Amino acid sequence: MSTGKIGVQTENIFPIIKKFLYSDHEIFLRELVANAVDATHKLKALAMAGEYKGDVENLKVYVHVDEKNKIIRVVDQGIGMTAEEVEKYINQIALSSAEEFVSKYKDQANAIIGHFGLGFYSAFMVAKKVELVTRSYREGAQPVKWSCDGTPEYTLEPAEKDTIGTEVILYLDDESSEFASEYKIRELLRKYCKFLPVPIAFGKKKEWKDGKEVETQEDNIINNTHPAWTRKPTELKEEDYLNFYRELYPGADDPLFYIHLNVDYPFNLTGILYFPKIKSNIDIQRNKIQLYCRQVYVTDSVEGIVPDFLTLLHGVIDSPDIPLNVSRSYLQSDSNVKKISAHITKKVADRLQEIFKNQREEFEKKWDNLKLFIEYGMLTDEKFYERAEKFALFKNVDGKYFTFEEYEKLIKSEQTDKNDTLVYLYATDKEAQHAFIESARSKGYDVLLMDGQLDTHFINMLETKFKKSRFSRVDADIIDNLIQKDAPKEIKLTAFQKDILSPVFKGALPEKGQYYVMFEAMREDDLPAVITQSEWMRRMKDMSSLGGGMNFYAEMPDNYNFMVNANHPLIAKILHDVEEKLPEEVKQISAEIDQLEKTRKAIDERNKGKKYEEISQQDRDELESIEKKIDELEDKRSNLLKEIGRSHNLVKQVVDLALLANNMLKGEALSRFVRRSVELIQ
Repeated sequence: MSTGKIGVQTENIFPIIKKFLYSDHEIFLRELVANAVDATHKLKALAMAGEYKGDVENLKVYVHVDEKNKIIRVVDQGIGMTAEEVEKYINQIALSSAEEFVSKYKDQANAIIGHFGLGFYSAFMVAKKVELVTRSYREGAQPVKWSCDGTPEYTLEPAEKDTIGTEVILYLDDESSEFASEYKIRELLRKYCKFLPVPIAFGKKKEWKDGKEVETQEDNIINNTHPAWTRKPTELKEEDYLNFYRELYPGADDPLFYIHLNVDYPFNLTGILYFPKIKSNIDIQRNKIQLYCRQVYVTDSVEGIVPDFLTLLHGVIDSPDIPLNVSRSYLQSDSNVKKISAHITKKVADRLQEIFKNQREEFEKKWDNLKLFIEYGMLTDEKFYERAEKFALFKNVDGKYFTFEEYEKLIKSEQTDKNDTLVYLYATDKEAQHAFIESARSKGYDVLLMDGQLDTHFINMLETKFKKSRFSRVDADIIDNLIQKDAPKEIKLTAFQKDILSPVFKGALPEKGQYYVMFEAMREDDLPAVITQSEWMRRMKDMSSLGGGMNFYAEMPDNYNFMVNANHPLIAKILHDVEEKLPEEVKQISAEIDQLEKTRKAIDERNKGKKYEEISQQDRDELESIEKKIDELEDKRSNLLKEIGRSHNLVKQVVDLALLANNMLKGEALSRFVRRSVELIQ
């Protein structure tokens, strides 16, 4: 037996391992099993080279757990080690100094293992003592046992072992007793070792017999040694890809499409990526791409490693050029990872273009599920946008699909306004905005359906990409204002009549929200009044609901324009009725306002051409007094006219019809509208 100190320039190596790797402590099992798989592969390579004559056909790695004694064993049938090799590979840790070790890698738990070959030593994250019993494949090699209790001191002595290979025995410490569980170890093996290329046996298969579960003599193999991504695309059928997806994500809906990655230059990359049926909540779909290095699981958190929008995909990426045990920040700066990321983006775009070109009907059927993914990619990745604009689709309210180029040709002749700007009309709710859609259709216009979660941001981006174009929601204004062709029609109402009608309608409008009464010269057969909302303000509020630092707009009250059709016969009837029943007090107030206006005009005329300081103090005071009196009188008149609006059935009916067209009439207000409608038609 020999004893010695592990070759490291610090006696604090094990506390450091426990402290700085503790957040990733469960990876110890991955590291030990991966080492066992490597040892198995090395033996097979020697057999192929003719340097080992034994049977290598059915080699396995065994994992055992002794729950009672808190012991875990990882056993391989691989190449094994001699005493000299144990001294070389186990007892020497390539660390220059404890100070450099801690300062450089204290915040990079995984990087410690990757940089310094500490895979085996990750066992000490969970074990108070580790033993290694090994026998080399070399003829005449003697088995040896290495033992260490978590200090730099070890023992190395002869051992009994009939077969070649290595057995690592972990005596778990009290803090890690959770790993002394068959359930926990099975969970870790499924997570980290599910697709390792050597069979991993954990216990025996069980079956029901005589009403109870009993063990069989057959090894329970927990991994698929030949997953679909390791096979050539020519070997696989559609059902193989679907079955592999179901193996990755049990219970999930079948994917829309898939991409089989198989690259050997200028880097090595294999994998299968799937387009899932994307729902409305992006975050639910993240962390679904599994990253592997030679079939060894690395992570399913690939943000920053692949473009952000690709995190919506599902599947597997495997590359030996992606380091197994390094931090994400290292991966993000690695040149190979950047090349791989760019290549995957290109392959995704090429695959979508191929499907669109060869199976357009199928592509359109699946567009509603693909839309969120493609829009997200176009918003966040310029190169993807350049490729995707060939196959990205618009969908109109009739359910027809168009490429950007096709849709521009469709609407160019009809929807170009007098300023030569192409106007893209869109709706976000086909049912709620039906009246506005019909108004646009009556003009021969087409309306897009933009009801996706990202559509507000997408529209903003498209306006920066499309030349001399803008997007307008179909209910943002009356249709003649959205696409102005000629000079506005003449309004039949006088300024005084508008001053009378404006507060009348305000009195009947809801108190919640801010409504601005405006008069427009629409056609006589248009609606008597419509409610619109500023395109710009609504977009700001919509974007604020998705985040992005626009909370200021989210807190602002909703502002609406109540657009009165000044040329509608019903408005003329309301005006006539109001004027006929106008209270005497309103007439007197209006006369006073007229007289004050005349006085103000005379003073203004008298001081025409003068600077403010040249106007006499008397005139200034009088003008100030007139302004104040006019404001007071207008407020008084407005309140009287609002009372008229609140009690005028026809005014309330016009207001409620406009609210109803916008899906804004609910509850008690809707009930009152129904009762009033019955009364009016009796």
